[in-house]
Amino acid sequence: MLKKLGIAVCASAMLTAGAIPAQAADKVADELEIFSWWAGDEGPALEALIDIHGKKFPKVDVVNATVTGGSGVNAKAVLKTRMLGGNPPDSFQVHAGQELIGTWVKADRMEDLTPLFEQEGWMDVFPEGLVKLIGTDDGIWSVPVNIHRSNVMWYVPDNLNKWGVRPPQNWEEFIEIAPKLKAQGVVPLALAQNWTANHLWESVALASLGAEKWDKLWTGELPFNSPEAVAAWDLFGKVLDYTNTDASSLSWQQATDMVVDGRAAFNVMGDWAAGYMSTTKKLKPGTGFGWVASPGTNGQFMFLADSFGLPKKSPNRDQAIEWLKILGSKDGSDAFNPLKGSISARTDSDLSKYNDYAKSASKDFSHDRIVGSLAHGVTANEGFMNDFATVMEMYLKTRNSDAAGKAMVSIAMKNKIGQ
Repeated sequence: MLKKLGIAVCASAMLTAGAIPAQAADKVADELEIFSWWAGDEGPALEALIDIHGKKFPKVDVVNATVTGGSGVNAKAVLKTRMLGGNPPDSFQVHAGQELIGTWVKADRMEDLTPLFEQEGWMDVFPEGLVKLIGTDDGIWSVPVNIHRSNVMWYVPDNLNKWGVRPPQNWEEFIEIAPKLKAQGVVPLALAQNWTANHLWESVALASLGAEKWDKLWTGELPFNSPEAVAAWDLFGKVLDYTNTDASSLSWQQATDMVVDGRAAFNVMGDWAAGYMSTTKKLKPGTGFGWVASPGTNGQFMFLADSFGLPKKSPNRDQAIEWLKILGSKDGSDAFNPLKGSISARTDSDLSKYNDYAKSASKDFSHDRIVGSLAHGVTANEGFMNDFATVMEMYLKTRNSDAAGKAMVSIAMKNKIGQ
């Protein structure tokens, strides 16, 4: 049975200490609350996992506690209230990396999942680098369900042919063709609410800095107010000149719709946009919509991973563990990702079940230079991400790159980034 709630509340239960045991189907709890921000167009992928769970545990009520809002902006605020209030969900969606480790692991609110990884054989099917990302010296803290790519530029091939332009290979080329698009009444680059500006910024910054210097921002080797980092803000400002003026009022889906409908030429968005365009808009990858690495980032794969963890004091701990097993399984991964627009975090996924975009992303992930996303929780903790949103709001109003660089230094010190 599936219960859909905006915010669901469960009674607390004491945490069972020790290793994570295998559980018999007739001994697990009769309820499971899954907390995420996968609603609307992203809902079908989550439903596919819930369906697998329902077939295995038909007598368990699943509380699908979704809180809408792109990139989990609203969900994270609700989760914080619940976690600090001692009322955690059984399992919750979180971006793998520092978003979880620097926030809830640091606060000692999560269980170590190393025994589950060893029990399920996941050490052999998840890439070693990914396991390191979701772990610390003290344990492994979440189960990754996918790999998303952040630095993708989307377009409709027929529209570009009509307008006489090609996907730009770098931002300088984009700035050259943008006036030609504007002259035809076309928005060169569709943008949406604040978090999508953060998302665009990291692709522009990666192009400006290159992968090595991007990584050095997060280790403290390259100051946020260095000439190179400030230059990335300068380039970002030039790109913003060719975006839509109503961005702050749009969702990421609406910005994608601008490209699909021919009101805009391009959009830089994660590859959940592929899931949206193929599943909701019924467009065929390669013909209905096309893609390239965002300008200036070819050969670089800026990634993020959605994952779920096990909070301490999970009310229905045994059932939460069964949920995590499904997430990490090959069947669960291959049911979820083709609908989500992402690729599997496992190395043994069945690519015959994936569309042409996912196949190309999987190939790129296997040989491109991998870097982590800021906007989606890989490179920095949640405190820095929240403060960065404020820096972005300031920049969108002032376009002052030096001030943005200085503000970045301040929030890095506050949140102990690179220290």
